[in-house]
Amino acid sequence: MRRRLAALAAITACLTAAPASASPQASADPIGDLLLGALTGAVPGSPQFRLKASLYHVGARGVGVLDSLGCRVVAMRTAAIDTKVIPRRTVLFIQETVGLKMPDGRVHDGFWYASDTGGAIKGNRIDLFTGSGSASMKPIMGLNMSHLTVSKVGQFQGCPPA
Repeated sequence: MRRRLAALAAITACLTAAPASASPQASADPIGDLLLGALTGAVPGSPQFRLKASLYHVGARGVGVLDSLGCRVVAMRTAAIDTKVIPRRTVLFIQETVGLKMPDGRVHDGFWYASDTGGAIKGNRIDLFTGSGSASMKPIMGLNMSHLTVSKVGQFQGCPPA
């Protein structure tokens, strides 16, 4: 079982090692896309971006408990985006967040919900909501100001799930 998991992790690492761009990527490897889709839940050929990340939390100046849709922000799930790059109500998969510790102790599966916007989020930027207070940023501080691989994997209706 451990060998299978190690092989699966190695395949995932190889498939996700290709650099993403700010525009949708044309695939030259349909088999690899299918394998990656099976591993991540991404739809083969789905747009992939390389976005600069920042973090935000409730308690920071100008940050409330509601996102731009009027829904409650959800720690480690809500993402603020530029709607000219990624539409609101888009389900995103962020490879670099897989395995991070969630506030409830579970392990993050990499899925985020584009339900917020922000005045400083322009172009190829993404702002990840970490929770309440600056201490909530500690578990993912390593991602702050780094470039993340972000894939559009679907749409959601209403408010993002908690």
